[in-house]
Amino acid sequence: PLSTPDYDMLAAQAIHSLPGGRTVFAGQRREGFYVDLGSIFDLGNLRPFENLHATFGLPSLAAAPGVNGTDNFSVHSIALKVPKADLTRHGSNPTSASSPDSVVGVWASASRQTATVREPGSGYVHEAGEWMQVSRLGNPLFNEVLVGMGFKDLWNSLPPYADNRFVGGVQHPELAALLPVLYPGVFPNLAKLTAARADLVAILLTGIPAGLIPGFQNFTGNTLADMLRLNMAIPPATKPSIFGLLGGDLAGFPNGRRVQDDVVAIELRAIAGATYPLVNAGYTPDPAAAAITDGLTPANVTGGYLSTFPYLGIPQGGYQTAPLGTV
Repeated sequence: PLSTPDYDMLAAQAIHSLPGGRTVFAGQRREGFYVDLGSIFDLGNLRPFENLHATFGLPSLAAAPGVNGTDNFSVHSIALKVPKADLTRHGSNPTSASSPDSVVGVWASASRQTATVREPGSGYVHEAGEWMQVSRLGNPLFNEVLVGMGFKDLWNSLPPYADNRFVGGVQHPELAALLPVLYPGVFPNLAKLTAARADLVAILLTGIPAGLIPGFQNFTGNTLADMLRLNMAIPPATKPSIFGLLGGDLAGFPNGRRVQDDVVAIELRAIAGATYPLVNAGYTPDPAAAAITDGLTPANVTGGYLSTFPYLGIPQGGYQTAPLGTV
């Protein structure tokens, strides 16, 4: 409250308007990604469905609300608002949702120099050498959920166009095989689904081709690559659904990724078989596939979002930050 009494005013000075209708911001914002990390990585023990979990001889648990593991965190953010024509192949404004030129693929990476030397006694740190990619991100939780434990660092070091070597984890995701074991009797149809998951390959690695969802496609070609794909000719929804395409909202994830979209529930439901009828109309998803969730919504993001650029909320100051370990 003393060193930074008015962060709104400070942040406003970091928003810059550039020629051509472009706007940029770099600075701290409130984390907008909500996920119950503790439950997902505790043998998929999703709190709203804990009463259905096998627990493997341990005491059963009662269903409970999800806990946002990233709530009240702040993140360094770079936000860009640019005309669509800046992103299309030919510099045109996309108007046809069926045109390949309307679709862009997006991913981000971080790199470090290959050598770091720390001088004893002086505290000086010297970095040198070529820059080497050490992490990347396209679709949320791709590496965490679909890439095998021994290959995560390799995946982080490679560009998306090398993702053909990881396609097996998408075609036969380990979590899809585990769900019927973790939740006995809840996913009987998923348990019998042994075919390669062409639906997940389309959603995550190629984009969804035309003809599977009326009025929609975000196909970028046959090269397998983990990227966010956005069809820029599809207008914003008048009544958006946090479940994106699964909620009938063509403007939502996996068509891009709006900050409010419940990407965790969407991916869980897709892996559980909710999207397999896109490629096999004879398959009937288990009722649980349309309901599985970690129990969180945008309401679990303390402070919420902004309706204007840069959209992520005001970060929480260190003075107000809860101690680590406090829920």
